[in-house]
Amino acid sequence: MYFKRIDISADWHGEILQIQKYCAKQHLTKEDLVLVCGDAGLNFNGYHDDKPAKSIVNSLGPTFLFVRGNHEMRPQTCPYYNEVSWAGGTVYQEAEFPNLLFAKDGEIYKLNDMKCICIGGAYSVDMHYRRWLGELIKKKIWWEDEQLNECEKQYVEQRLKENNWEVDLVLSHTVPYKYLPTESFLEGIDQSTVSQETEKWLDYIESKLKYRKWYAGHFHCSKKIDNLEIVYENYHEITDVT
Repeated sequence: MYFKRIDISADWHGEILQIQKYCAKQHLTKEDLVLVCGDAGLNFNGYHDDKPAKSIVNSLGPTFLFVRGNHEMRPQTCPYYNEVSWAGGTVYQEAEFPNLLFAKDGEIYKLNDMKCICIGGAYSVDMHYRRWLGELIKKKIWWEDEQLNECEKQYVEQRLKENNWEVDLVLSHTVPYKYLPTESFLEGIDQSTVSQETEKWLDYIESKLKYRKWYAGHFHCSKKIDNLEIVYENYHEITDVT
């Protein structure tokens, strides 16, 4: 599948004004694609609560491909999503919002002659607060399946094996363990209580994988190291892969 341009973003957390301004400034159209490395905030609260933001983003022009973050419901658990084929893989889509596509973990999509694998999920350092708040307001706002399970990890590894452990582009929410931006860790969090299971597994993936560029989000910072870039407010066009 071909697009005039492909842009990268992450971690909107439902604050969609910035992506609105970005799409307008860059004059993005239906010929363009925006990749989102998790926690966009469009599957935070359920169909009725998320619908206004989805309506706005769907109308911005480009197609959006979302990796699932740790603050988001899995689209496959929501009855209003359908599985559809797109760019050589499976995505989740609502008929009402056709420009909003949510990646299936482990799928490899063909985008402008690039092989792109999507790997979502991470551990929530605010898990206990969200569980407490959810009980207080009588609404679920934390999900037990925020990290990939073993079957899903095996699926990722199998898909990579089928592609000889070589892709052009990796999109994940969190980062491999060796790339953790410790300087951006939240103060007051006892890091010994934080699960780094996903990051350590991604370390294994990264050690075997031949790739050209890896994009992630999650840590609310903008940082480049080796061939990995953490995206937060540094939205930009991808030009260093093709």
